[in-house]
Amino acid sequence: MSKVMTAAEVAARIESGMTVGVGGWGSRRKPMALIRALLDTPVTDLTIISYGGADVGMLCAAGKVRKVVAPFVTLDTIPLEPHFRAARQGGAIEFAEYDEGMFMFGLLAAAHRLPFLPTRAGLGSDVMRVNPGLRTVRSPYTEEDLVAVPALTMDVALVHLNRADRRGNAQYLGPDPYFDDLYAKAATSCYVSCERLVDSADLLKEGPVQSLLISRTFVTGVVEAPGGAGFTSCEPDYGRDEAEQRRYATTPWREYHDEQG
Repeated sequence: MSKVMTAAEVAARIESGMTVGVGGWGSRRKPMALIRALLDTPVTDLTIISYGGADVGMLCAAGKVRKVVAPFVTLDTIPLEPHFRAARQGGAIEFAEYDEGMFMFGLLAAAHRLPFLPTRAGLGSDVMRVNPGLRTVRSPYTEEDLVAVPALTMDVALVHLNRADRRGNAQYLGPDPYFDDLYAKAATSCYVSCERLVDSADLLKEGPVQSLLISRTFVTGVVEAPGGAGFTSCEPDYGRDEAEQRRYATTPWREYHDEQG
């Protein structure tokens, strides 16, 4: 069964107040075509779960975000995403900042339908102080106190992969999966954009079986979007557009957004 959709059709399924997970990492393989489609909708009051980059920055600048849950929000070569920083410093959003390891355990818990997972990550740091809602649990085996990371459940996940078929099987060809498979499993609905749709039989011509990251079982819709991660990178199809990223980071949001049409 074909699950092919347009980016606009995906964005139209996202409602105000939803929790939206965004795959990729910093300024790498972000589903920017889907994010830009979401910017053109009237939705607001979103909670965004992300190893954050321009996805978070754009949605914050557009006034669509109530809360961000992230270990960082960066453009990689620009350490702190400027539009996110402005929203945070201006008090426009709530922010739950987790250690990177804690964040991964939150995704794992949600992917496995568990309420939480224990970890040592975060112990002895200010993570517990700035997130007073976090709790610890005592191991029944060693009596060690561990951080109980709550499941990062989400209504919708948006991810971008290199290749996919029309049924939603999706493949990465770059150096890292960036936990996109966990987003797909953690969400009620997952939408995949890809550089190119190919026949199912051709996926293994593109890369080894280990590169088949996301099963159609977890995918609600798939969008063919060549260049759909730009200006972030989508190796090996293309690298990050550093000039465009700098322009985004140094241009007032409204001016930049209007230029994009």
